[in-house]
Parts: sequence; structure tokens; C-alpha cells
Amino acid sequence: MNINEFQQRDKFAVLLGIELLEAANGCAKAKLLIKPEHLNGVDNAFGGVIFSLADFTLAAAANSHGNVAVSINSSIFFLLAAQQETIFAEATETSLNHKLATYTVNITNQHGALIATLQGMVYRKKEMY
Repeated sequence: MNINEFQQRDKFAVLLGIELLEAANGCAKAKLLIKPEHLNGVDNAFGGVIFSLADFTLAAAANSHGNVAVSINSSIFFLLAAQQETIFAEATETSLNHKLATYTVNITNQHGALIATLQGMVYRKKEMY
């Protein structure tokens, strides 16, 4: 998969400012600089922004095999508030078969502190990406 093409096709990720760093063999890494427009009413990163970074990174990992993969379930655990800082997502494939795959996505800040963890499952279509 060409990661630049994958990134540019995801208009919401582009709007948020998510940068895909790598995607191959069921794994992916991305980052996001938290800006004032990403903050909630108490000056922490909005949970939906963190979820979106995790979800996009999961999608990059899942689609890196070439089959179109769409999310069918995700659960996120927020562990630490993110401020105006750079946060990173790393998706790792935990299981894969011809129809389903599961992933763990860890979100960390620039100091390596764990901010959130997402567990997700995708359905793998026959259609190729």
C-alpha cells in the first residue's frame, strides 16, 4: 500500500492533521500534533480526536494487506489526559484470518506515556484496496 495515497484518501484524517508514518504487514504508526482546536472545555484533547487517531491507525494497519478492511467493533480506554502536545498511535495486528482481524492500538505522548488503548476488529472484504 502507498501510505501517502491511503492518507490523502481519508479526508477526515487530513482535516484533523493526522500524519501516517508507516503501514505494512498488519502494523501502522501515525502521529498528531494536538492544537487548540482539538481541545475540549477543560483544555484536554477531545476524546473523539484521540479515538480518530487510533481508528485511522487501525485502518492503515488493517488495509496494509491489500484487502479492503472495515471496522466492525472498537473499544477504547482513556488512561491519561493529552494536552497540546504530539501524540503517537501504533497499531499491532493480534489475529488475522480470511474474514476477520483484530488489532491493538496504543496512543502515547512524546514522552512515551500511555494515553489510551484501543482494541478493534475489522471485517476483511474480498475487494482489494
